[in-house]
Amino acid sequence: MPEVDDGTTPSPRKRADARRNEETLLNAAAAVFTTHGVNAPVREIATSAGVGVGTIYRHFPRRADLVVAVYRHQVETLAGDAERLRATVGSPVAALMQWMDRFVDFLVTKHGLASALRSDDSGFEALHAYFLDRLVPACASLLSAAVESGEIRHDVDALTLMHAAGNLCIGVEAGGDTAYDAHRMVGLLIAGLRQPPLLGEGGAGPGRPPTG
Repeated sequence: MPEVDDGTTPSPRKRADARRNEETLLNAAAAVFTTHGVNAPVREIATSAGVGVGTIYRHFPRRADLVVAVYRHQVETLAGDAERLRATVGSPVAALMQWMDRFVDFLVTKHGLASALRSDDSGFEALHAYFLDRLVPACASLLSAAVESGEIRHDVDALTLMHAAGNLCIGVEAGGDTAYDAHRMVGLLIAGLRQPPLLGEGGAGPGRPPTG
């Protein structure tokens, strides 16, 4: 028997439109958070998204709800990027490096999120576990492919690599050195994992004295 639309269930097109509208809102909020932190005025987010303030509050009654939604949306995007890069980038190590670049972007644009995560708001409690559950397997899939291809050393795991990248991003968060480039630092980290290590990228290499 064919399904009858009685007006109580959104049609597939309406559901798709709603998803696109929410994605637009989340992307706008993420851009504003990147510039002004997670405490940016809601009106600024609404203006960037091209919606009214009431629309934001209808979707996300509390600021914490919006912050959590933005964070989860970006985690999902980053997790999906791993699969897309594996399918479209010819070299496994190039795919890994491109994903790590996006991971660095994700880490260095979370102004104010660290302090929010340390708050007593229950909405933030599961975010760290969610981050690990989604992104460690994504990174591991790319890292394993690079190891299997012989391009990356086998004695490193995804969680360790992500922790190392996170530590290299601390220089950006501290804000003390405007010349600090987290992307370059993580690039040097990956170069050091190359098999064999790339000479001239991040170190002198075996059997080669340092220059200078």
